[in-house]
Amino acid sequence: MSLHQRLSEARTAAEVPEVPRRQILDEINKRIHHQLIKALGPELYDRATSSDELKVKIAQKLKELISREQTQLSTAEKSRLIGEITNDVQGYGPLDQFLKNPEITEIMANGPDAIYIERFGKLELTGEKFLDETHLRRIIDKIVAQVGRRIDESAPMVDARLPDGSRVNAIIPPLAIGGPKLTIRKFATDPFKVEDLIGFGTITPKVAMFLESCVRGRLNIIVSGGTGSGKTTTLNVLSSFIPPDERIITIEDAVELRLHQEHLIQLESRPANIEGKGEVTIRDLVRNALRMRPNRIVVGEVRGGEALDMLQAMNTGHDGSLSTVHANSPRDVLSRLETMVLMSGMELPIRAIREQASSAIDIIIHQARLKDGTRRITHITEVQGMEGDIVTLQDLFLFDFSMGLDESGKFKGKLKSTGIRPKFAQRLHDVEISFPPEMFQFEYVDRRSAS
Repeated sequence: MSLHQRLSEARTAAEVPEVPRRQILDEINKRIHHQLIKALGPELYDRATSSDELKVKIAQKLKELISREQTQLSTAEKSRLIGEITNDVQGYGPLDQFLKNPEITEIMANGPDAIYIERFGKLELTGEKFLDETHLRRIIDKIVAQVGRRIDESAPMVDARLPDGSRVNAIIPPLAIGGPKLTIRKFATDPFKVEDLIGFGTITPKVAMFLESCVRGRLNIIVSGGTGSGKTTTLNVLSSFIPPDERIITIEDAVELRLHQEHLIQLESRPANIEGKGEVTIRDLVRNALRMRPNRIVVGEVRGGEALDMLQAMNTGHDGSLSTVHANSPRDVLSRLETMVLMSGMELPIRAIREQASSAIDIIIHQARLKDGTRRITHITEVQGMEGDIVTLQDLFLFDFSMGLDESGKFKGKLKSTGIRPKFAQRLHDVEISFPPEMFQFEYVDRRSAS
């Protein structure tokens, strides 16, 4: 071969980009992963097989599959492939590292190639990916099967939970365009206590004392706010104030509340089966709870016709009930409840619904996720009754936005008393629960900013 020919071949070789080693390993990972799923099949989901036994089976099969690979692999690369695929098959794939990170509060898979996380209240795109849509769908199926639910074309969306209580929502085609979507709202292994909320600035020590008195005094409380504002965390903390000698019944779509009282019964709704039968709704559970001799009823979230049953329970001797509602403000809570009561199918006049709500609800606690990423209680509002056709509300504590931001862009404001003493103070005094005189001492609040 002439020198000219050798130089020409060298130039041609140089023009062909070398495939990165990581890309080659990813292709091998994907190929072996699918071969393993095909080979072991149902054994991966056999509950009779312990985790350790399954791990040994997976490792043996992986060694066999890797030995057939034509691509030369180093000992370290083989070990890495076995570790990655084992974690994928036994755990939740690329989500495992995020589930173990306590700083991350939410995980959002918009598809196999786009995994977002929420850290310190801010969203960020990660570099992690699923192998493909099949891999993402398999993880979704695994999560859903753990709580006895299903997701398929006839039921293409589902709410579920992880063993640690984290809330899971999944939706697949044909409803989800472009592939399956998965959202995980994480919950702390050790649930937040009132001291944690004070440390975060969500509430002040004075407000914490006020809310504890309200719960012990058996006031009916609604926690409102938008998605991700911390309603469930606040509801959990409020529930911790319930005396240990009371019988508590919690009702949820997917169990999230983590109460430590001994006399606790947890109820969870159930979707319809593949034949469209067997559905048990929140409304069914609220009705059933009334026959279970509850001291307290705690509904994780009111979102439909069960609002009517909840209001009736609050008005018929079940004082001290707690629940959450999606709303933009305390006033919007009442509007939403009106709409949800109408969803029950009962054609009640609006005035009758408002009278029910005004006599049932004592306090609305409104919570928001602010633009700095923090979650703060912004309103604590008393429902005082009816004036004409309007339900009268009175703010007792408001978040003072006028204090501005600090150097790091965080709000410096806190909840401040409006100087108004609630009408229910005498009612609590009658059951020997009193507020100190300084509890409702006026603190300046810029109401224009708060609104």
